[in-house]
Amino acid sequence: MGYRVVVAGATGNVGREMLNILAERQFPADEVAALASRRSLGTEVSYGDKTLKTRDIEHFDFEGWDIALFAIGSEATKTYAPRAAGAGCLVIDNSSLYRYDPAIPLIVPEVNPQAVSGYRNKMIIANPNCSTAQMVVALKPLHDRARIKRVVVSTYQSVSGAGKAGIDELWDQTKGMYVPGQEVAPQKFQKQIAFNVIPQIDVFMEDGSTKEEWKMVAETKKILDPSVRVTATCVRVPVFVGHSEAINIEFEDFLDEDEARDILREAPGVLVVDKREPGGYVTPIECVGDYATFISRIRQDSTVENGLSLWCVSDNLRKGAALNAVQIAELYGREVLKRG
Repeated sequence: MGYRVVVAGATGNVGREMLNILAERQFPADEVAALASRRSLGTEVSYGDKTLKTRDIEHFDFEGWDIALFAIGSEATKTYAPRAAGAGCLVIDNSSLYRYDPAIPLIVPEVNPQAVSGYRNKMIIANPNCSTAQMVVALKPLHDRARIKRVVVSTYQSVSGAGKAGIDELWDQTKGMYVPGQEVAPQKFQKQIAFNVIPQIDVFMEDGSTKEEWKMVAETKKILDPSVRVTATCVRVPVFVGHSEAINIEFEDFLDEDEARDILREAPGVLVVDKREPGGYVTPIECVGDYATFISRIRQDSTVENGLSLWCVSDNLRKGAALNAVQIAELYGREVLKRG
């Protein structure tokens, strides 16, 4: 017997990926409902070889549904997540609304699967920020071996992290660069994104960090280990899909780069592509559509006593959002079965 599954925000980039991945991974769903706002009512979306018509989330009755994957943003989630959870439907939420609530688990299945039992607190599980998700997948096996003290990360985040509007703006600005008089002014981003990089994602905070950078710090501590110190610089780059990260790690114990490479090769969710030759690494365009977090450029850092540097790339719409949510649903299914 399968589950009755809801995908809320089914017409968006992440919602569509959720439907794709549910089908690809043959998630045991007897019925799937695609929800959207009233303005998208009746829009058709693909689920495997089926076509679903979206239903109005405002009037949807969650009673009798088992799992709801939410990709509708914090404001709408604030309204509809309690409604779904109150009806006994587990909410797996992709927004930032519940990530920092101590009563709600924040999960990356390769890192802290044991946290899934906390779903019973509020019938809600939070999905982490896209940049955090791929980083902690890479950090976890190394942390288990040598204990991480400090992480310095610089991100190179694609425009799809800002939704369809971000993708459209990069596309329109790029076309406009070649047509005199048709230049497109920034609207979604703070400055021109075409042929540029922008060292700001989300709003600035009092200490000079952006909220995206703060998220990486807070979420890494909650998912991986509260003792790990993290400093992040998050940058938007003119790439459509795929986030990249340059990660510098300081450990308590010495970890040789060759051993680190072997550890990562055996780690769940990780693929190591690390040849010291031109092109012997993975770039964001190569990771699109893949489930894995790719690790390249693993090398010793001689500026600290026990340090490593590495390059980390992943499809932000998949591992950074939709895939992680479906993996949490799979975890939840196993937990329910285990408890009878």
